[in-house]
Amino acid sequence: MPKLKTYQQDDLSQIVKTRMGETKLGEKIILNWREEKVKFVLLGIAEDIGVRVNRGIGGTHTAWESFLSAFLNIQSTNQLTGAEIGIYGSLSFDELNENISSASVEIIDNEVFKTITKIADLGKKPIVIGGGHNNAYPIMKGMSQSKKRAINAINLDAHSDFRAKEGRHSGNGFRYAYEEGFLQKYAIVGLHENYNSQNILEEISKNPAIQFSFWEDIFLRENLTFKEAIQQAITFTENAQTGIELDLDCIENILSSAMTPSGISTTHARQFLHQVSQNSNVCYLHICEGATHLSTGQQDFRTGKLISYLVSDFMKGILQK
Repeated sequence: MPKLKTYQQDDLSQIVKTRMGETKLGEKIILNWREEKVKFVLLGIAEDIGVRVNRGIGGTHTAWESFLSAFLNIQSTNQLTGAEIGIYGSLSFDELNENISSASVEIIDNEVFKTITKIADLGKKPIVIGGGHNNAYPIMKGMSQSKKRAINAINLDAHSDFRAKEGRHSGNGFRYAYEEGFLQKYAIVGLHENYNSQNILEEISKNPAIQFSFWEDIFLRENLTFKEAIQQAITFTENAQTGIELDLDCIENILSSAMTPSGISTTHARQFLHQVSQNSNVCYLHICEGATHLSTGQQDFRTGKLISYLVSDFMKGILQK
């Protein structure tokens, strides 16, 4: 049922805009992601089923292709040559769109889990782009199984995604991962008070395995700086390898499943990924919930370029340690 799209040199040649005297990442990137020199492996997830099951706006299946087009056309420099990066491909689940349910999300879970395990077993860092935040669960499961121990996670997000285990969707991936023993410590940066229920806030406040900060405490009341909030998350999760999660719906006016007019800036998002990549024991990056086309008809082709900035910042942060 799932479809894996892989890339050959001819495919990349159609995407990369070559220019005399310049070298683009797409001219240096490694098609055989298993090669020893590859540190990062790109995986696209072209689905929006988990979002729609969670009553969100569809469209997150459109982020991957837009990202790849922008990313492959970044300049290859000494800071990021492209030779450190491999492409696994992208997973799509078109056949599941006819009758979506939590069972559909479980099918996606299984395929993403198997793919992440393959990448992690070779010591590579998966860079997962596209789809809903439902995919955090199988990513954490795959990393945990490969590392043979629970991992930690830092999530830059307006929502906790710690809803009840009521059937799989994009709002409860961290709950499933935590209760099934794949997630040990969970830190959330920039929660919005308006979009997290009182029950969940009370629960996560009492859980010693969860640490969080509010957007309002950082930017409205100014009780702490953004950098301090990130450092708190880094310190809280430093006892184990840590996955980095970035939900694009926390960034102001970015086309996503739950767009917000009030959130962090694109610069803040870039600073977040630079800081965590420099200071955490990172095992993967997951950027989700963004779109270039929403089911409402809204379009914004800048989303892919933003993701490419975020991914390159993350990679450079690790390489420059």
